[in-house]
Amino acid sequence: MLTFPALGFGLGLRVPHYEAILATLPAVDWFEVLTENYLVPGGRPLHYLLRIREHYPLAMHGVSLSIGSSAPLDREYLRELKSLAQRLEPAWISDHLCWTGVAGRNTHDLLPLPYTEEALANVVERVRTVQDFLGRRILLENVSSYVAFRDSRLTEWQFLAEIAARADCLILLDVNNIYVSSVNHEFDPLEYLDGIPGGRVQQIHLAGHEDHGDYLIDTHDAAVPDPVWELYAQAVRRFGAVSTMIERDDHIPRAARVPGLPAARRSRGGSGGCRDGARAARHASRDLRGRLSQPAGRGAREQLSGARQAAGRS
Repeated sequence: MLTFPALGFGLGLRVPHYEAILATLPAVDWFEVLTENYLVPGGRPLHYLLRIREHYPLAMHGVSLSIGSSAPLDREYLRELKSLAQRLEPAWISDHLCWTGVAGRNTHDLLPLPYTEEALANVVERVRTVQDFLGRRILLENVSSYVAFRDSRLTEWQFLAEIAARADCLILLDVNNIYVSSVNHEFDPLEYLDGIPGGRVQQIHLAGHEDHGDYLIDTHDAAVPDPVWELYAQAVRRFGAVSTMIERDDHIPRAARVPGLPAARRSRGGSGGCRDGARAARHASRDLRGRLSQPAGRGAREQLSGARQAAGRS
């Protein structure tokens, strides 16, 4: 069972938008905040955040948990995380299924894991410890990746689903990351969606990426591209009304211009519960799975490109 009912469509809270949000109270259902920006007990960022919290639900999203590391958990970070959560009362807390450093060194990157039983058991034990300390379940997000480990014995989606089941945690499903990794590693993104248990998906991320021809890089600095929207429509069909937000960390638009919000609301069938979301997604992407049928080994880019062309002819 999920921790919280669907909140609707949200956005990542960014510093350039603080004043505009408080002045205009835009029609956004909720905001996601970067945990590490607000761990200091005082200061202007926390001042603005507490004011915005008076008007909107919030979700906390971190980048420092390093849940996949072999190093001991950072207890000081966990104490700060718990203290902030007690002040904000967020709908949920999330971080990434990755490791970010070892031996006291932080790489400031979200590094992938080998999909092995040993890594699985390590992550499950650490998630349980974190959840016991926080007194709540957390969400883990799938990251984009550019290398793979020869020792992996599971697919990424099997690994993620098994962690959620064994640790009783929830999933933040990043649809852009699925698409980026599916191109880079040549797997079927729809198979990924089918392998994720619907009852565990609490939130969805959408974002943009850079296309370098043979590979994609997750950048969060551009509009959500069509293939990601199409994959998101399939996710809505699979999981129903799930709280969804757009990430934008660079080339940030003005607050008055919310990138992708109208398209997202159409895919979801509106906001604030999104009861007709699955029906709208079926209409937007009808027969997409059939159009993506293709010989093994063909990459996701070709699959979704062909689906768009076919949809345009239908």
